[in-house]
Amino acid sequence: MTSSKPEEPGRLQSTFQGADFTAHGSKWDALWKESYTPWDRGGPSLALADLVRENKALFPAAAAGRDGKRRTALVPGCGRGYDVLLLSALGYDVVGLDYSDQAVREAAANEESVREGKNKEIYDAVSVAERGAVTWVQGDFFDDAWLDKVGRREFDVIFDYTFFCALPPEARPKWAKRMASLLAPDTGRLVCLEWPLAKDPSTGGPPWGLSAETYVAHLGHPGEEIRYSEDDKPLAEEVQRPATEAGLKRLARVQPSRTHKPGYDSDGKVIDFISVWSH
Repeated sequence: MTSSKPEEPGRLQSTFQGADFTAHGSKWDALWKESYTPWDRGGPSLALADLVRENKALFPAAAAGRDGKRRTALVPGCGRGYDVLLLSALGYDVVGLDYSDQAVREAAANEESVREGKNKEIYDAVSVAERGAVTWVQGDFFDDAWLDKVGRREFDVIFDYTFFCALPPEARPKWAKRMASLLAPDTGRLVCLEWPLAKDPSTGGPPWGLSAETYVAHLGHPGEEIRYSEDDKPLAEEVQRPATEAGLKRLARVQPSRTHKPGYDSDGKVIDFISVWSH
């Protein structure tokens, strides 16, 4: 596998600054081809693993359903696919989606390295008797072409981490609408590892700084334009107004006991939060 170069200050911001959103996908792909991936975490999300294993009541569509059907999961912007393989170890049939064909190739290579022992102890700690199938697919999250490739239209679990924060604010209504449409209507769960909560949203991105209110405002009103204050946070009235019929509701928001290194402050305290949403 190709190794990542050290992060260059301001590189991501300068790459996307002023670029039309329609050009963002090709820019991410170019960074992958250059092996510039400072967002790569090197392993799966322990916060996700703990959430799914310790809060079974939040996930009524268990991986091995009573009807005998395997439950499905989606990780958009999957990168090297660490969390795709984690959800597979938990028993889900998982689709790992990325715009970059280079990322998809590296995800497949990472899957092979896991078979050979990479991060083996992490995956073995959560593995069920029968792991779920893994499908890697290149495509635009907002386009249906990749759905035709995988033959699915909705998912029981969707995991979002470093994906929402990588989208410019003007794409947030579109992101929320797409998430709502892909989530299974009855037992589907959208899991968001909220990051970066400590970054001032007004400083730009990617990644763009987020807050709990950002998720509430957009997921509660998919596809709608949300009004923001001068400090680039959703207005209080946008957060407080009732969710629309098509909106998602937050079932839980918890602070994980462990997470990726960027989710800790300088004193070693976890500052990440993880939230669970349903129709």
